[in-house]
Amino acid sequence: MPGLYVHIPFCEKKCIYCDFYSIESFRRYDDFISALHREIDMRAAVLPDDIVFHSIFFGGGTPSLLTDVQMGGVLEALRARFRVEADAEVTVECNPGTVDASQLRGYRSAGVNRLSFGVQSFHADDLLFLSRIHTAEEAEHAIGIAQDAGITNINLDLMFSLPGQTPERWMYNLERARDLGTTHLSCYSLTVEQGTPLARMVVRGMVAMPPEESDAELFTLTMETLEGWGFRQYEVSNYAREGYACRHNLTYWRHEDYLGFGPSAHSTWQGRRWWNLSSLDHWLGAVDEGRLPEAGGELLDRDTLRREYIYLRLRSEGIDLVDFRRRFDADLVRDNRAFIDRCFAGGTLRLEDDRLLLTREGILLCDEICAELE
Repeated sequence: MPGLYVHIPFCEKKCIYCDFYSIESFRRYDDFISALHREIDMRAAVLPDDIVFHSIFFGGGTPSLLTDVQMGGVLEALRARFRVEADAEVTVECNPGTVDASQLRGYRSAGVNRLSFGVQSFHADDLLFLSRIHTAEEAEHAIGIAQDAGITNINLDLMFSLPGQTPERWMYNLERARDLGTTHLSCYSLTVEQGTPLARMVVRGMVAMPPEESDAELFTLTMETLEGWGFRQYEVSNYAREGYACRHNLTYWRHEDYLGFGPSAHSTWQGRRWWNLSSLDHWLGAVDEGRLPEAGGELLDRDTLRREYIYLRLRSEGIDLVDFRRRFDADLVRDNRAFIDRCFAGGTLRLEDDRLLLTREGILLCDEICAELE
């Protein structure tokens, strides 16, 4: 089933590694809130009204900068213009330094039932390096007041392969996350994205990134540790306790449709993909003129859909070979027999109930394997 995504572009301070569209200026914050409601109205007017959505996800930027009244208003607008399941998963990404108890109680009353905290690390020096605005103590406090507010489905984003990070320091982060009673962990390797402050620091020799061998060691440690604690790795970077896999993210990985609102938000709908203007001023200008704020779009041809299906499914639940044949009138194993046989022999792919899956060793080589299967 499809999902709804809302991009909140504001940040108190942009992190050195982030390449998502966000801004530190709040000059047009009120204009944004008003225009967001109008974009929702415009998009709903051109879509059929019989589609049922099963998730809403607020990403950013820092969505937790919205007050509980503003959050409630946006959710009310979405539910008024789209058919949203009564028990839909409603996730808000939160910076631990931007929430308080009253706000989170208001979020819960408005229908928010899942929070994703960008903790990244419980070490003060890591947080300083990453330019996070919160402390480890503030992160722990934020998780506690969220649970007290009745929001118990909580994800933590954690980041490994930081410069100088040892297995012992990384294990401390995992242990703290476990002990806080969270239900979901997203564990990402720090990557250097072009155009970010981190990329410039690396080019200038100010930061030395860890070697690939160190990254692989920490990734393997993560997989083994979280499996032992009862977290299922249902996607390369995501681990959940039973029943707590993120419904909205599964929409992406299952190649299902979703609608995005706000500057830079992407959408995929019935074979077409489009993306919004990645400038708050330009996005506001389009909405003010009564135009959908699209910057561009494309029709997804069969080859594109096939490549994306392979990549998204293999990195998550595996490729259902029967479904693949139905969708693309092709036999993936037969067409790639020599390569897949080498992967079987090398222990990077396995076959289980007509489903092609990565092994733990294969997960470390996910991108390379997907590229060969394209």
